[in-house]
Amino acid sequence: MAHLYIIDVFHEAYAEHYEKCVGSCHVSGKDCTEPCDHPFRGKMTFGCPGGRWQKSTETCASLDVQSLLQRISRPGYVINPYSTHSSASGARDGRVCSADFSCIIRDVLDAEPVAGNIVSIVTLLQSISSNVSTDVTVENLQGYSKMANHVLEGSTVPNWAFVSDKNASSILLESVISFAGKLRIGSSPPDVSDLFIATKGARIGKNTPEKSFTFSMGFNNSKSRLNGTVSLPREGLQRLPTDSPGIAVALPTLGPIIDKTLSKGLSVNGIVLSVALPKALKEVSLEFEKMNKTVSALCVAWHSALRKWEETACELEKDSAAVVTCRCQHQPALFQSFSILMSPVGVQHPALHFVTCVGLVISICSLVLCLAIEAAVWRQVTQTQISYMRHVCLVNIAASLLVADVLFIVAAFVNGRPRNHDGCVAATFFVHFFYLALFFWMLALGFLILYGLLFIFWHLRKSTLLAAAFSIGYGCPSAIALLTVMITEPRKGYLRDDACWLNWKETKALLAFVIPALLIIGVNLVVVLVVIAKSGRSSAGDRSKTQDLVTVIRVSKNLVLLTPLLGLTWGFGLAIVHDASLALHIVFSLLNAFQGFFILLFGTLLDRKTREGLRMKCFPSKPTNLAGKEKESRRGHEVKPGDTGGGRGRRHCPKEAPE
Repeated sequence: MAHLYIIDVFHEAYAEHYEKCVGSCHVSGKDCTEPCDHPFRGKMTFGCPGGRWQKSTETCASLDVQSLLQRISRPGYVINPYSTHSSASGARDGRVCSADFSCIIRDVLDAEPVAGNIVSIVTLLQSISSNVSTDVTVENLQGYSKMANHVLEGSTVPNWAFVSDKNASSILLESVISFAGKLRIGSSPPDVSDLFIATKGARIGKNTPEKSFTFSMGFNNSKSRLNGTVSLPREGLQRLPTDSPGIAVALPTLGPIIDKTLSKGLSVNGIVLSVALPKALKEVSLEFEKMNKTVSALCVAWHSALRKWEETACELEKDSAAVVTCRCQHQPALFQSFSILMSPVGVQHPALHFVTCVGLVISICSLVLCLAIEAAVWRQVTQTQISYMRHVCLVNIAASLLVADVLFIVAAFVNGRPRNHDGCVAATFFVHFFYLALFFWMLALGFLILYGLLFIFWHLRKSTLLAAAFSIGYGCPSAIALLTVMITEPRKGYLRDDACWLNWKETKALLAFVIPALLIIGVNLVVVLVVIAKSGRSSAGDRSKTQDLVTVIRVSKNLVLLTPLLGLTWGFGLAIVHDASLALHIVFSLLNAFQGFFILLFGTLLDRKTREGLRMKCFPSKPTNLAGKEKESRRGHEVKPGDTGGGRGRRHCPKEAPE
């Protein structure tokens, strides 16, 4: 019985050990580690995003790199082509293993492409590339490509996310182009192709007409093909002093692999094309087929020293729906690999950038003018409780949007290189807070309009209304913004990699802005419908065509006045989720960037009482009937369609606002 007890204890301990990285966890806790399953050696590391254990990295490996390197480095090591067993006997019918790496290829291809084995194969390829002579044969290249193809397969791409050495993808790229660049090119141009790596070469010189290397390759283990072309311009070839080898390598899956290991924010949207060319050739022309054909492209070169995509090395020549043409610098020490990127956050276009910049400037100036006018006419336009609260909401809406726009510009400067992380966190927090405050003050204004329209005999004190409005306007945004940064920043998941704004890819922190904004837009849409219903009902007793026309105009005026103030234009942004066209993005940017101007126009300048108060301030000698109208407003209880500021008293049928 004792031995059974010992076995039970062993099983319990074993189960406890292997289940400690499963299920829920504490976000602030340390990482969890587990040993790899047999026959792999190494460990798996788990993080705690979202309160549940998720694998972050692993070093599980079965290959012994040193053993493989020693095998191909033995001069007498041969492989018998008629036998599955290699030997060191030096048999006549064998051939030297290092000629085509035959003695290690089977070991490499049989190794499961888990993260640890990926690193081992990359290390192996790097060592071979570093130690090989400058006279690589086609036979060498064929064996090398087979091993590289094993870690480039489409089914292997997800495993790269768990690679502990995040530079492994860059090392692989540099090793492949270094090895291919040592290829000996004779009279017959070499063409070595596997499923996920292809190499082509030719002799080039000043007498060579324009030369191009075209590739068509699969990229996702399906029948889909992805095309790419490297073109060597005639004017560049004429500057070559002697005939030289020119080599191009195509890697269709390396882009997604780099996205999972090194890329910061921008996703590769085409094949990766690498070249080994003479130093005298300073430029290359490249043509890429897009994977995602609904977005615009950004031409980039891989900076081998910084290990990142560099935009300044390339120029976009043509961007059609399916194909992109780029002209890029060729510098063997820095830029030898090229591709195209797409942005996950929208279309990149000079027209869109111009509209945004101009809109922000106009918006900021309009909001400053709006606040100045409100300060000048404050006493004249806040005579009643409803009008007072309406202008409190309007001032805070304008102030929140003004501060958010200014901080948005500040965040763009903080996001420079090198990026100030702490400054970027602070800028993002306050931009998030004030944009939320804008929406919640819009919500407070919507509730105020409902209070004036529906709750006719229910009176609240001004202090109660103010406390409720400020709690909604600033209390809710404070709670949401603080919780967002407290939950995501400890795991470095608060910021996006390419901008000072809320993260989306890893932690979905952006939902802390999107969800409240969409909910408030929905509530305020209901407010607009209620206002339309109340306005239409006020003339239900008169069926004349003139009265119907007045009703339509009044309803339209209400809709036009309330839409920009309540932020319904932001709902237009939902359309760009399904349509990435440039025109739709420009319309969305216009509606939102000019919102400050809309608030000035519809909230201030088109408000009758504000105009009369401003007229009285500017021309005090001219009498106005503002005081009489305020008295009349106090007697009329229902809010007028063109003006949400009205008093409380006995209910009267509203009069038409003067046009």
